[in-house]
Amino acid sequence: MADGAIVTDQTVLFLILGTVFGLLLWGRVRYDLVAFGALVVAVIAGTVPSSVAFSGFGHPATVIVALVLIVSRGLSNSGAVELLARYVVSSTRPLVVHIGLMSGVGAVLSALMNNVAALALLMPIDSEAATRAQRGPALTLMPLSFATILGGMVTMIGTPTNIVIATFRGDALGEPFAMFDFAAVGGIVALVGIVFVTLVGWRLLPKARSQRNSRQELQDLSGYVAEAVVLESTGLLGEPLRDLYPLAEEHDIAILGMVRGGQRLPGTARRESLRSGDLVVVEGAASAIDAFIGASGLEHAGHNDRIELLGKHQVLMEAVVPSGARIAGRSARDVRLAYRHGAMLLGVARQGQPFRERVRKLSIRAGDVLLLSGPEDRMLDIIAWLGCLPLAERGLRLLQRRKAGLAIGLFAIAILAASTGLVYLPIALAAAAAIYVVLGLVPASEVYESVEWPVIVLLGCLIPIGGAFESSGCTALIANAVLGWTEGMPVVLVVVLLMLITMTLSDVLNNVATALIAAPIALELANRLEVNPDALLMAVAVAASCAFLTPIGHKNNTIIMGPGGYRFGDYWRMGLPLEVLVVAVSVPMILLVWPLHG
Repeated sequence: MADGAIVTDQTVLFLILGTVFGLLLWGRVRYDLVAFGALVVAVIAGTVPSSVAFSGFGHPATVIVALVLIVSRGLSNSGAVELLARYVVSSTRPLVVHIGLMSGVGAVLSALMNNVAALALLMPIDSEAATRAQRGPALTLMPLSFATILGGMVTMIGTPTNIVIATFRGDALGEPFAMFDFAAVGGIVALVGIVFVTLVGWRLLPKARSQRNSRQELQDLSGYVAEAVVLESTGLLGEPLRDLYPLAEEHDIAILGMVRGGQRLPGTARRESLRSGDLVVVEGAASAIDAFIGASGLEHAGHNDRIELLGKHQVLMEAVVPSGARIAGRSARDVRLAYRHGAMLLGVARQGQPFRERVRKLSIRAGDVLLLSGPEDRMLDIIAWLGCLPLAERGLRLLQRRKAGLAIGLFAIAILAASTGLVYLPIALAAAAAIYVVLGLVPASEVYESVEWPVIVLLGCLIPIGGAFESSGCTALIANAVLGWTEGMPVVLVVVLLMLITMTLSDVLNNVATALIAAPIALELANRLEVNPDALLMAVAVAASCAFLTPIGHKNNTIIMGPGGYRFGDYWRMGLPLEVLVVAVSVPMILLVWPLHG
């Protein structure tokens, strides 16, 4: 290729990646759409050959991430995690002991399954323990989130970052990292990190956070419930109650159900035809309720302290909104939650601030906590449809505890077979996933729901761009710049600088994207310095997983933001000393386990 063409390709790729980083930092466009757009532009510009444009979707890293998520769902459905947690979690234990135990369990689970799934399983248990102990959840949720991130460093499947690094080594050097090659460094880092968050980290959080429980504040609906009577002259007689939903949403109030003849009708009674004398139970701000009653032609029935907020078959449930959820960036009105599912959004908590007015028109953000009411037998399905995670422990009917031992055994066999080289890891995980489906641990309807498709699209799109970035010489340019900054310095300082740069990127970007870009740079640096490339790749693996300074660097940090009532600036208080500690511990361990010259 001519020098001019090379320079042009490099310029285009730097512009594409610069735009990708800018859009990811902006955060207004979903990261999978950003990555897909970047791939399309790169192919049109000719920097990524059209023949390999979609090769990333068949890459082992992409396949492994998808299969790990399906297997994680099977382990979750077996009830194995809940059984383990109940043996070690108790609200009567001292706070330090509770944080240590929860963090330890979270780290162990994260080493064996996706760390987001591990947090989603343990967060309801931790929140319930906080409620029983009459303390705010802020003291324990951030340590739990950080522990699950740390635990993911221990094995190849613990985090997508390690999967990316392992498969990159296979492509570049002919053999990928094995399942437990990360354990020597990652295990020590995780252990030290857990000790820190248990003994010191939680004490660094603002005291104001520990004194508030946004979940309880959100549930306090007293003074917002009223009854409206259906009159003979109202013009609504014979019409189903759900015909009032659009008007209720317009005035930002929730219709909770109906009372007839002194008896509360089951559920929301949304299909019941209105009769004269029926009482419509509504919830909202006093002014909004009054405006709704006036607009609908109903009449105030007078306050009744004995009216039930929820009918016999209705429940209140809280759910946290992760990034990529169906409702993220949309309102309850946009997704027609009430009309489609007979469920109501009663409140939203955001960074510790409860919302009750105009909540159904409020654009929901990742990290928000939603207070929902709806039919008891379908609430978990409704929450899953929204793409949210329930904050309440799930009922026994949803779990298959009799299959817990079988689920764990099958998973252990798959990991053992892959670790010893008997079976290729994607095949071992695929076999485990298939057996889980046959056994009903992962129903066929949940297979595709289990996969976090935005991450799959991100990987599939950025892998070919990363390959073009490396083959065009862009990574060599960056390596030259790093070597220029560190000229005359010991190689160990190059490792430290590489980790710091990677950590900084991971705190503001998706950690998978960070690993895809940093790994080729690490390999180029190793070649230029003539040192063991495994040392620098391990440094990138550790650093790319360490997103502790912000709620946007790692999905786990986003998930706990609402339930914990955290502010954006709370994370660095615990996260900054933890990241310094990680560098101080990991660099000597990397040099010990993966010597630079050997």
